[in-house]
Amino acid sequence: MFVAGVDGCKGGWVAVFRHAKTRTSFVRFAETLAAIVDAPERPRWIAVDMPMGFADIAEPGGRACERAARRILGPAGRASCVFSAPSRGALDAQDYPGALARNREGRGVGLSKQAFNLFPKLREVDALLRARPGIGVFESHPEIVFARMAGAPLRAAKKTPEGRAARLALLAQAGFDDAGHWCGLFARKTVAPDDVLDAAAVCATALRRARGLAEPLPAAPPCDRYGIEMAIWR
Repeated sequence: MFVAGVDGCKGGWVAVFRHAKTRTSFVRFAETLAAIVDAPERPRWIAVDMPMGFADIAEPGGRACERAARRILGPAGRASCVFSAPSRGALDAQDYPGALARNREGRGVGLSKQAFNLFPKLREVDALLRARPGIGVFESHPEIVFARMAGAPLRAAKKTPEGRAARLALLAQAGFDDAGHWCGLFARKTVAPDDVLDAAAVCATALRRARGLAEPLPAAPPCDRYGIEMAIWR
């Protein structure tokens, strides 16, 4: 049985596949998330570094899972790595001013441009989950995963030499020895090295979930109006 970890990239999606028993692992680029779900390996669990499940009214500080993730990363000054997902109504807007206005409806919560720039991928994931429930796609976050691997959140940012070395070492300990090599397989305009490391990290969570060892944030995740779980797994 294969599992996969996925991160969005400029050209589409990058996925790290891992066999749950043999430790066979490899990386692959795909233009759509559906192509990863339907890959010949048919991964049972697919962890994606992308918000899933959207509240009807945006809450201050984001969804419960985002607030929980920030509490974990905060002591290391890394809480800003977790941005708040938009409300479901904001997700339908076609421009930033419109999305901001819709997100503010109800409780006046703002919306970052970083979040708005991810709207195409957020919509893609949401449409897939609504059309194909039960496909094993779930949300994770690489910094939360690295914090679990290390026993504490990493203070060095992933783009620094120190941060990159720390993440590669943790991935090697988790059995992803080729992660450094994978970073050089793609053109940077399509897949950045950071994208590969993040995909490998969340793949470790998919592997943990296959073994019944992964945990959600929060412990009892709520679902949105379409039954999509709002949780960050680690």
